[in-house]
Amino acid sequence: MIVIRDAEVLKGKELAATVGFFDGVHVGHRFLIRALQEAARVRRLPVAVITFPRHPREVLQAGYQPKLLNSFEEKLVHLEETGIDYCIVTDFTVGLSQLSAQAYIHSVLAEQLHVKTLLAGYDHRFGHNRRDGLDEYIVYGKACGIEVLSAAACGTDGEAVSSSVIRRLLATGRVEETACLLTYPYQLKGHIKDGYKIGRKLGFPTANIETDEPFKIIPSVGIYAVRVTLEGKSYRGMLCIGNRPTLNNGSNITIEVHILDFSGDIYNSELTVSFIRYIRDTIKFDTLDDLAAQLERDKETTRKLLIDNDE
Repeated sequence: MIVIRDAEVLKGKELAATVGFFDGVHVGHRFLIRALQEAARVRRLPVAVITFPRHPREVLQAGYQPKLLNSFEEKLVHLEETGIDYCIVTDFTVGLSQLSAQAYIHSVLAEQLHVKTLLAGYDHRFGHNRRDGLDEYIVYGKACGIEVLSAAACGTDGEAVSSSVIRRLLATGRVEETACLLTYPYQLKGHIKDGYKIGRKLGFPTANIETDEPFKIIPSVGIYAVRVTLEGKSYRGMLCIGNRPTLNNGSNITIEVHILDFSGDIYNSELTVSFIRYIRDTIKFDTLDDLAAQLERDKETTRKLLIDNDE
């Protein structure tokens, strides 16, 4: 996959393309891209995904803080997995948002990017105020030499797969279902900061994670079985998202991971956690001994789940 940031690079190259933000590059997106690839194969055209580094609402709505499934770098990695030829990165601007669909198709897709076949998602609308739909796109495309096609919805249990659906799953801790719809485990990246070292006193030293991706969704409060990638190596881990109720930590939400069968000073190191399974909700215990006993049970549950996940 070649990442294109300057349309001049494509001068004279005709494309089959689709346009969207593609947060998560989930199974619905991949279904759309496969349909585009098939249409492109028949027409002997290279395949391009046209996307944006920033969420459109972040540009249009002052103070809007997106809660995303991917960083832009992660999105590029997952788009490359699909086997497309080009990822065309264009800035979403206020000026772009004010173009009508007709103007966008003519001046951007046809004249700048040389799109010959455009595949629109089943519910995708673009152009100022998202006023027009597929029927209008077909007419506008025909006027400037673009064939406009429509992809069917990709759904599960009667609901179309979407980034919003996956965000709702994460908000309730359903990380297994999330992984099925994403085609990969949901991840958070961050660095390890100094903590209170209470876990060490209980026999469960934890790495306190400060996420480097504040725009990404934090899954629901709870205990999770995770994979930890640290300095190029993968480890099994037990992660807690919560306010440490036994320690009366108030409303301050922390992310802590206990790395199984690991010892070493890793403060200030960078790590990535991949969410494999939700284990339980956080619980307020009467004593620290009760907490330690439960953590021991959680560790064995985590170990078994992750070993089974490896097989």
